[in-house]
Amino acid sequence: MNIEAATRWLEQHIDYGTWAARSGRTGDVELSLDRMHRFVAALGDPQAGLAVVHVTGTNGKGSTSRMITRLLMAEGLRVGTYSSPHLSRYNERFRIDDIDVDDDLLASLLTRMAATEESLGENLMPFEVLTGAAFTLFAEQRVDVAVVEVGVLGRFDATNVADGRVAVITNIGFDHTSGDGDWQLRIATEKAGIVKPGAHLVVGDVDPRFDDAFAAQMPGAVWRLGRDITVLADAPTPGGRRCTISTPWQELDGLALPLHGAHQSANCALALTAAGAFLGRALSAAHVTAGLAAVRMPARLEAIVVGAVGPVGVAGADAGRDGDLGPTVILDGAHNPDAAAALAAALAEIPCAGRRTLVIGLLAGRDPRAMLLAVGAMGFDSIITCTPPTARARPAAELAAAAVALGCFATAIDDIGEALSTTITAAGTGDQIVVTGSIYLVADARTWLLARPG
Repeated sequence: MNIEAATRWLEQHIDYGTWAARSGRTGDVELSLDRMHRFVAALGDPQAGLAVVHVTGTNGKGSTSRMITRLLMAEGLRVGTYSSPHLSRYNERFRIDDIDVDDDLLASLLTRMAATEESLGENLMPFEVLTGAAFTLFAEQRVDVAVVEVGVLGRFDATNVADGRVAVITNIGFDHTSGDGDWQLRIATEKAGIVKPGAHLVVGDVDPRFDDAFAAQMPGAVWRLGRDITVLADAPTPGGRRCTISTPWQELDGLALPLHGAHQSANCALALTAAGAFLGRALSAAHVTAGLAAVRMPARLEAIVVGAVGPVGVAGADAGRDGDLGPTVILDGAHNPDAAAALAAALAEIPCAGRRTLVIGLLAGRDPRAMLLAVGAMGFDSIITCTPPTARARPAAELAAAAVALGCFATAIDDIGEALSTTITAAGTGDQIVVTGSIYLVADARTWLLARPG
């Protein structure tokens, strides 16, 4: 198969993952790794020989994983990274030394996954297929370490057929849950499921009352943010953050981090600790500086100045502008209330000389009022609601009604391209347009903006 045929084959599979994660079962689909174990066994158990850093958490997985990747690369290791979801292409989920795999290699991998699935006589879920492909890729590329993000929760996630040498739990927030009872404890217990006996565990902003759930997994060393890991100093800069971080091995002063938002300094602290835990030693200060400088996170407080060539950092949004440039569009895939609150806090540190417009779209499972309050919708001059390009989308009109009920000025425009065109046409040089909510919406916005003639 070529990449087009391979993608069509992959997308014919039914994805029960979201519903199964919330309910415990969907029809005849149980939460179990049995099928995934049979699949990787048929592939020759490629995950068995991998040294894995396994990353889960409600928010921050992507940024933390990217930083771990770059820190270990700077130390001279060959690093495979598996992440989800993608913005534009499946290729983005598979990286060797932070470079996406090409079409030919991905098509070859998926062709082999198809043959294996057929030999098993079982219908796999898309994420199971992709995870099998990732482990096969990393084994064949002989990576020194695989940085693997969990898809949903942890215990029954397809990635959990691998044994992580280091496990990272960034935080526990409201996502993939019905919200009934002690949902935080249930989520913490499921995320703790990635911790293998004897593995090092790095824990972020997680309530200590969940420590028993982690201890039940019998980890080796446990390092916790705020106890063993500390952000000693943190301040915004035009290019991101400058922070001083203490880990169990070292203190690193005045680190320049090219990502915006105070939450990124905490993610950086976890990444430094995870990299140190993997290596079993302090990191070279020079390597840390080089590694962090190379970190890039599309659609995470990513700014695109209309009229500029390609995306710029948020720092570039107000630097070196000229009269021919339009407003700044900030893209951030804040898809749950905790992420939306982090976005709001980061936006408060970014100057805006003109009007601020919020462009937002949500999936049906999100609480519109909670999301709008978390992102600080009332602080925007206007709001445009969109319908994300997925069958699971909440209609733009429903979200607009929720915004109006909060006292906001809101307009529903279903299509993100039309919404951006309308907003940009009416905006001036100093204006700021923030696109957030569903990652499907943000991805389409990014594609539309980068394809737009200057």
